[in-house]
Amino acid sequence: MLEALSGATRVFVIIGDPIAQVQSPGGITREFAARGRDAVLVPAQVSVAALDDFVRGVSLAGNLDGIVVTVPHKFGAFAHCASTTDRAGFLQSVNIMRRNADGSWHGDMTDGVAFVGGIRQAGCLPQGKRALMVGAGGAGTAIALALLEAGVSELAIHDADAARRDRLLARLAGRGAAKLSAGSDDPTGYELICNATPAGMKPGDALPVQADRLTPGMFVGEVITSPEVTPLLAAARAKGCGTQTGIGMFAAGRAMMVDFLLHA
Repeated sequence: MLEALSGATRVFVIIGDPIAQVQSPGGITREFAARGRDAVLVPAQVSVAALDDFVRGVSLAGNLDGIVVTVPHKFGAFAHCASTTDRAGFLQSVNIMRRNADGSWHGDMTDGVAFVGGIRQAGCLPQGKRALMVGAGGAGTAIALALLEAGVSELAIHDADAARRDRLLARLAGRGAAKLSAGSDDPTGYELICNATPAGMKPGDALPVQADRLTPGMFVGEVITSPEVTPLLAAARAKGCGTQTGIGMFAAGRAMMVDFLLHA
């Protein structure tokens, strides 16, 4: 791939803070190459305070065709989109942005459908299951909606920020037939546990749920890609639970992201 880089290479950027943990630059760049596109995805560490200036600045680059958005910018980046897909508009967050014909940005949020696609590939069918979602940020918001659309029978949402949790519960009200409730870090009674928080990225992070209460019939899914096997997943596997890594989620959603970025 490096040998093909030139001034004609189209540029895409992934923004986040931190950024070192992301695995998508290599995976998406390889997907571009597999489709015969001369394009590259490069990482940029951008703080919350710098987000608006950064997006305005890179938008001036004529060879920049798209932006991939990760923690903590999925809500902030939404404000820079002149148009969005219906699901991104409902969630008011984006994880991918591409150019409109006039140079403005069009956004989508694929985290939820990627997560559900990944757990299905790992053998977990969400329909009819009681689910516990931990985290009501950008990824958690999207996953919660996707779980409702996938037919879970119950969705409990837990977040350290109770106000953020309650805003998400209110937004999701009426979206499907599932029972919605405020959850806790106790997974007892749930069949599907989803961690959509950064807890587990850094050594010493507290576990997002009480791992000693996991049982073999549960399935545990992660959004974290590095480490691939988080302490939560290690604990879940030790208990005999089925699991999905964040790498599995990314793999399930990669083609969809590239389709969007390339207008395919």
